[in-house]
Amino acid sequence: MSDPDTRIEVLIVTGMSGAGRVTVMKTLEDLGWEVIDNLPMTLLAPMLETEQRDGRGPRPLALGLGTQTRDFDPETAIAVIDDLRATGRFEIGVLFLDCATHELERRYDETRRRHPMAADRPARDGIVGERSCLAPLRAWANRLVDTTALSAHDLAADIRRTFARDGLGGTTLSIQSFGFARGLPADADLVFDMRFLRNPHWDDALRPLTGRDPAVAAYVAADPAYEEAVGRVEDLLLLLLPRYRAEGKPYVTIAFGCTGGKHRSVHVAERVAKRLREAGFSPTIVHRDLASAPQDALEGRPRPMTTRP
Repeated sequence: MSDPDTRIEVLIVTGMSGAGRVTVMKTLEDLGWEVIDNLPMTLLAPMLETEQRDGRGPRPLALGLGTQTRDFDPETAIAVIDDLRATGRFEIGVLFLDCATHELERRYDETRRRHPMAADRPARDGIVGERSCLAPLRAWANRLVDTTALSAHDLAADIRRTFARDGLGGTTLSIQSFGFARGLPADADLVFDMRFLRNPHWDDALRPLTGRDPAVAAYVAADPAYEEAVGRVEDLLLLLLPRYRAEGKPYVTIAFGCTGGKHRSVHVAERVAKRLREAGFSPTIVHRDLASAPQDALEGRPRPMTTRP
């Protein structure tokens, strides 16, 4: 038998039509699972014998099965899954999605879709027939989720909590610096304006440098408002980012802007990225306007440094 630590995780997703299988499959795909829906039963075993060749290494696999699957039969499905388990190569779970008949009727009425087992009859007839057909599979499944009282959002959140795996999916985090004089980034989710900080552009020795240079960093950090303001931004991001991840947001872009995009925004973006890395995140940094030529007309008037009383 294969080493359990090397077995491929497989989740069979089945259940009542209208109970949320599409939501579950899409959520698993967002989490980085390989997802295949309605694979004919005769192809299930040969497919699992095929090595994944996407260059990403073995990934957990979700297979959607139901009454719309070609050659579907609950007893056959159970036998095939038992045979695959016996090989020792797979860690197979079966998730059955159930839902009360009255709620399924409401969903079909609301979407004006026909039940797959009642094309020319009331949806209730199809629901009752499907429930009887799937009874052996429901009794045999090792995971059961009743979606009667769950919205699609609630169901997706439950799936993310249960089936998120380290190294898969998650939120892709990008931090960007930019200059307001050259326009806002089109893809930014959060924008922070750093123009309240004193501007190194007006120091002749600092103008040719960038926010990556220690002298510029020290100049910006000497502003009385700097530490409290940037610290609060960091605390806010540390609060928000786990929530974005929990909600399944695949991409988050945080943009820091100053006038020209060379000094203040660059330094703050670098500092915040470092703080987030220390907290366990893996941000990618892009300095959009770092190579742009400086221009006095873009920078406005120089502001004298102030001190707190």
